[in-house]
Amino acid sequence: AHAPLVLVAPLPDRVPAPGRPLPQPLHGPAFSSYPAEDVAWLLQDLSEVRLEAPTEEREEAIQSGGAHYAESLPLEYQPDPEYQQLFHDALAASARRVAQAVATVTDTLLVERSRTRPDGTTARPVLASLARAGTPVGVLMRRWARLTHGVDLPHHTLSIVRGRGIDTTALRWLAAHHDPADVVFVDGWTGKGAITRELAEALDTLPGPLRGAFCADLAVLADPGSCVSVFGTRDDFLIPSACLNSTVSGLVSRTVLRADLIGPDEFHGAKHYRELADADLSETFLAAVEAHFPEVTPGPMDPSVDRTPTMAGWRAVERIGEEYGIADVNLIKPGVGETTRVLLRRVPWRIVARRDAGPDLDHIRLLADRRGVPIEEVDDLPYRCLGLIHPQYTRGATGADGKAAR
Repeated sequence: AHAPLVLVAPLPDRVPAPGRPLPQPLHGPAFSSYPAEDVAWLLQDLSEVRLEAPTEEREEAIQSGGAHYAESLPLEYQPDPEYQQLFHDALAASARRVAQAVATVTDTLLVERSRTRPDGTTARPVLASLARAGTPVGVLMRRWARLTHGVDLPHHTLSIVRGRGIDTTALRWLAAHHDPADVVFVDGWTGKGAITRELAEALDTLPGPLRGAFCADLAVLADPGSCVSVFGTRDDFLIPSACLNSTVSGLVSRTVLRADLIGPDEFHGAKHYRELADADLSETFLAAVEAHFPEVTPGPMDPSVDRTPTMAGWRAVERIGEEYGIADVNLIKPGVGETTRVLLRRVPWRIVARRDAGPDLDHIRLLADRRGVPIEEVDDLPYRCLGLIHPQYTRGATGADGKAAR
């Protein structure tokens, strides 16, 4: 009635949030010990909720099938002086290698995931690290990009839970504030590829316009399992942040997903352990790696390297399972980082280590000795080591659905 022609211009790069408004991210120092500019946490603060349980109580609940591993938190391991010294020794030995991996991964993403918009401006990658192991890596990647290229990459961290998928509210927030095509998921390392598969399956089953909007590629520092195509190295080396829990990850806990605490339009939760501030080594880790930035080689991955994922790690894990009579591959945790987690949080049965593993396993040898876990040395292993969760005494040993294996 008022104009001869109406033009309708769809804008598909922004997904409106159904229902109530989306929650807002958390920032340090109110949540985490990281500076606010380093990371935005797409999580809700559950610091005042009692979520930790004694090991036996928590593991009995998981074993009975009455609880998912993400519904509670293990008690934070507090290292004694001897173990703390091992962390500092490992950091001194590995910091330059971590710095090189950070440079390679970040520069690869800047080359391959930057693009020119129709208005002539440049779209850069948006880092979405998987809490919590991916968060320190995302912080380092952001700092490398800013220091070396003068580029400020947005960095957010969100939750993914094995057996329950990724936080869809966090994805909706990302889609509402960034072009999903620019979002790159970041983690510290790969084991056998379980999280890689979880991420791909979760993104493939997203509801409505979110489905197909995000790329399922995962960028990591170390890819010993040959699970991804963007990595710093495929060697299984010690990333020192794997040695500790919250005290090297901004004082933030593992993520929590529990129906009575997390609503359908809310972020997954986590705790900020403010009381551990005196033991916090998060900035110590970052600073040690950053100190090597000036001496590492910048630039993307070598174009002559075959980056095709082969999932060789998964096949190696299946072979180990056959040799040791473990039917559920989720009870086998390959790589230095995952083996460390077994010793810190699970019920370990034994450690299988490559005979030439060297000092990268010093902290694992100490933890295994303290927990009375035997270490078996072998020659033919693509990883430096694997942690085997007890296949019969299964307290704390969770399967693909997040519940205890029989």
